[in-house]
Amino acid sequence: MSKERFTAVIIGTGFSGLAMAIKLKEKGIHDFIILEKAKAIGGTWRENTYPGAECDVPSALYSYSFAPYTFWEYKWSKQPQILEYIKHVVSKYDLEKHIEYEKEMLGADWDDNKGIWITATKDGISYESKFLISAIGQLHHPSIPEFNGRSKFKGPSWHSAQWNHDIDLKYKTIGVIGNAASAVQFIPEIAKEASKVVVFQRSANWVLPKRGRAYKEWEKKLVENFPVLLKIYRFRLWLLGGGLFFLMKNGNSGLRKMYQNRTLNFIKRHINDPEKIKALTPTYPLGAKRVLFSDYYYPTLALENVSLITENLKEITPSGVKTKDDKEHILDALVFSTGFKTNPFLQGLDIKGKNGISIREYWKNELKNYLGMTVCNFPNLFIMYGPNTNLGHNSILIMSEAQASYIAQCASALENQGWKSMEIRESALNEYHENSQERLNNMIWAQVDNSWYRSDNGNIPNNYPGRTMEYMWATRKVKFDDYILR
Repeated sequence: MSKERFTAVIIGTGFSGLAMAIKLKEKGIHDFIILEKAKAIGGTWRENTYPGAECDVPSALYSYSFAPYTFWEYKWSKQPQILEYIKHVVSKYDLEKHIEYEKEMLGADWDDNKGIWITATKDGISYESKFLISAIGQLHHPSIPEFNGRSKFKGPSWHSAQWNHDIDLKYKTIGVIGNAASAVQFIPEIAKEASKVVVFQRSANWVLPKRGRAYKEWEKKLVENFPVLLKIYRFRLWLLGGGLFFLMKNGNSGLRKMYQNRTLNFIKRHINDPEKIKALTPTYPLGAKRVLFSDYYYPTLALENVSLITENLKEITPSGVKTKDDKEHILDALVFSTGFKTNPFLQGLDIKGKNGISIREYWKNELKNYLGMTVCNFPNLFIMYGPNTNLGHNSILIMSEAQASYIAQCASALENQGWKSMEIRESALNEYHENSQERLNNMIWAQVDNSWYRSDNGNIPNNYPGRTMEYMWATRKVKFDDYILR
């Protein structure tokens, strides 16, 4: 069954999808629809409800520049209030009427004769649109490695992104496999309840103190009465984030050493055991992998009811986890904090462009892209938070806003000029992609082989090679000469 035709179909109601909807409305385009697979809005902030879930970017910057929020409770907001902010934006910009819930996208096909995308959903309904805009993000599919014996464990187990709130952690021994961004947030929280927490660490990460706190009442009232102060504070945070970009470049050893020493001093302030200090000290330069932030992770590892295991895992048994030294750690429950499947992008979606070419096939060997948003042979397809748009130093919402404005420019131009489609020229794509990879391979991310940032062929498919200011400048105005217009 086919629905009416729209100018645009947007996939996902996270920050990117909502920014896209708002920018389309600003251009006078109102005949669009947002397909959401779940029963509610929010994207990753709807899904991730683990204890202690909060953002690694200060609230004033992890919000839209065009929709400042004077009601933040914390400097680094927790998941419930971020979701509250998202709902506030939906209400403020009257987006609810554009959203269709429980519409999980299966795939889409480009009809070159009609110049439309036909998007199919799991319930058998299809949607026709001039533009197809994916806003599903990168942190979308939880990843659990195929540990030997994983299915044999008799206790409850779950991924941190699919937290099991029905399990009472009191008087239980909880095993945690993984020690990255989510783990450093929830481990301090579950250690308050569980009788014992066993952390299985594959490798140490750089964890900087967050210095998070609740805003004082006078601070909240001051910002509420003088909203310009929030804009000034946001601008300052943005500039600081831009400065942190230089940690991602090769060189800058003095600046990097300063931040590394800050972590090492942080560890030694809370950990007395020399062997544990050594185990918690990363063996790679700061910035080569995602930098983590937590005020409570190292103090929690010093508690008597928390154990740090650095021996490699051998297998998961019916009653716990056995490490390579054949020691079995008996557990009541097991939490996998093992990240997400980020590559291939658009995983699980069967998107076919001109002549039936699949985007999986197109990206089989290399994630070639232009501005992280478009690829050859896929006219009128735009990808938000796509390849090479991730950041390690600033707010991803800055990238989302830039992309939404760029795509809205494209949609408006095609509507006004009467063009049927736009497709990036292969020459423009190759030039942009090759330049990006050349720059990326001179960044700190290229120094670590086993990393979320790198692919098997050695390229870096996730991160952007410059600062947000550069990306904003690159996307401020569409270079239509780089496209084939029909």
